[in-house]
Formats: sequence, C-alpha cells, structure tokens
Amino acid sequence: MIAEIATGDKIVVEKSTVPVRAAESIMNILRANHKPGVSYQILSNPEFLAEGTAIEDLVNADRVLIGGEDSPEGQAAIEELCKVYEHWIPRKNILTTNTWSSELSKLAANAFLAQRISSINSLSAVCEATGADVSEVARAVGLDSRIGSKFLHASVGFGGSCFQKDILNLVYICECLNLPEVAAYWQQVIDMNEYQKSRFSAKVIESLFNTVTDKSISMLGFAFKKNTGDTRESPAIHVAKTLLDEGAMLHIYDPKVEESQIIEDLTHPSVTNDPEYVKSRISIYKDAYSVTKDTHAIVLCTEWDEFVELDYKRIYINMMKPAYIFDGRKILDHDRLQKIGFIVQTIGKRITRTVLSRAWGSQPQI
Repeated sequence: MIAEIATGDKIVVEKSTVPVRAAESIMNILRANHKPGVSYQILSNPEFLAEGTAIEDLVNADRVLIGGEDSPEGQAAIEELCKVYEHWIPRKNILTTNTWSSELSKLAANAFLAQRISSINSLSAVCEATGADVSEVARAVGLDSRIGSKFLHASVGFGGSCFQKDILNLVYICECLNLPEVAAYWQQVIDMNEYQKSRFSAKVIESLFNTVTDKSISMLGFAFKKNTGDTRESPAIHVAKTLLDEGAMLHIYDPKVEESQIIEDLTHPSVTNDPEYVKSRISIYKDAYSVTKDTHAIVLCTEWDEFVELDYKRIYINMMKPAYIFDGRKILDHDRLQKIGFIVQTIGKRITRTVLSRAWGSQPQI
C-alpha cells in the first residue's frame, strides 16, 4: 500500500515486535513495487510499552531504540526520527543501532524479563520442598545491585501477548541459524512457565482431597495481569482448563475482562473440544462476594489491588468449609487469612502443620 501511494521519498518505521530481518523483507516488497524517483529507508523503532502503564512508559521511556542502515541515507533517516522523540526524550536516552540489532534487542529484552520470572518460579518449587520462603529469597537476591529486584516476583506464571511469542520467535531464529543449544536454552524459559502453571493447578486439586469433581471453585482474576482486560496467554486459562477437565464448577470474576471474552477463551478449540460442556460448568459474576459464595475454594490468578482489600471474614462465612485460598500471586495477608479460618496455599512457601491444624478448627463440609 505504501508503494502504491508514495510519490516521493519515504521513511518507513516498523514499530511492532517482528522477526529479525523483517526490515529486509519490507524493503524487498517496496523495491519490487518501485516507482521512478521514489526511494525508501526502513527504520526499526520497537516500542517498550507495558500494558497498564503504556502512557507512562512512552512519556518517561528508559530508552528509545532506533535502527537503520549504516549508510548516509540511513543515518539521515535515523536523525529525522530522533528529532520527533527529542520533543520529550533527552537525546542521551535515544539509542541508535543498525537495523538488525534493533530488531533483536526487542526480542532479547522480553526474553530476559521472562527468563527472570521463570528463574524465580523455578526456585519457588525448591522453596516449597525445603521450607524456604521465595519472597525472602527474592528480596535477598534483588538487593544485589548487579541483579536488581524487578521481575523477581514468583507467581502462577507469566502471560500476555509478548513474552511467549517473542521467546518462541527467538527459538525459531536460533533453530534456523543451526544453533540448537541456544534454541533449547530459551525454550526452557517457556517450558518452566508451563511447568509453573501445571504445578499450581495440581496443588489446587491435591489440596482438595485429590478431586474437584462437582466442587465449586471461585477464580479471582482472569486477565494475565492487573490494570488490563487482556487475557492473551493468561495463566488463568491454563488453570481453568485443568480444573474443568477434572470436573470442577468454576465461578469467575475479573473487574475488567468481559464475560464474552472469558467464554471465548475457555471454549476455544485449543482449550476444549466440547464448548457446550464448558459453558454449563462456568458462571461469570460481577463482584468478588457473589463469586465466592457457597464455593469450596478461591483461586487467585490476577493481582488486582481490590482483591487485597476484600472483607475476607465476610467471604469466609459464606463459603463451604473447610475454605481454601490458593494465592497464585502472593498478594494476600496469609497470616490474617489463617486466623480467619482459611486453609491457605501459595507459591514458594510451605504451609506448616500448625497452620493447618488451626484452620481445621471448623467442621469440614466435604
């Protein structure tokens, strides 16, 4: 379309996360549709915006990355785009590279962030087995200035539209370049994330006497993270699928995700081959109090702030006993919940026998 419409020289800027050498493909298309007197420069300018904080990330960017050809024309094009960003970004924060470095840097940034999450999640399994607390481990590790504290929060797993896609892209590139060991290394980040989701789901089933058949389980949160309604690759989908496959009745509430989106995600062919069965086993609610009423357990999948402020005494009274909470995001006050009477399970921390005996004070209704 650009080649068809253009009547003069154009700078084409790719913003999306793309396979390395996509700029080369764009240039080949433009040259194949070349008009006399029209020339093109292709720049790579990947965005580093996170959902929920996109405007802040744009206005106060850590860096702006611009890649182009190492030629006078390419450098001139880079300079034109730099002038746009210099209206609000200091020039020292604008990094210029060759095109391929820019494209690979975006994949690498997401891969490194996902790698940190998978690394701390792998240690959460060790913590549960040994009695260590993954939050304490993460704090100790994060205070090392060489490492830092960001993306060291253990959870049910990472989701979203970028991390898995970009790592798989990187794996594919490595395989195409005949680098199988490098491909296997990055594939393990994805494998660890899948393991974490499966491990959390298995913990729910095991704690509920190894069966959730016809038991009502409430899910707090369905988005892949707070402050967004995006459910792409959300760990909640994996957890819900496992519980549905085991015969559970799911009560679901998320403050931002539409009911139609939840149903679409859980009836997708990749999740089930019997969408009508799934529809009969799920119920969508408008608030946290109605979704938890008369359920056996709460599974917290998204770290919405409102879930921290809920009246859990009120929730406990209206639940079946023993009442379970599975905190997949480590955001709740576990000691307070145990005093109320809940049996609490979380990521990266083993529940002690004394806590269990206190929670079992109520008469169980199994």
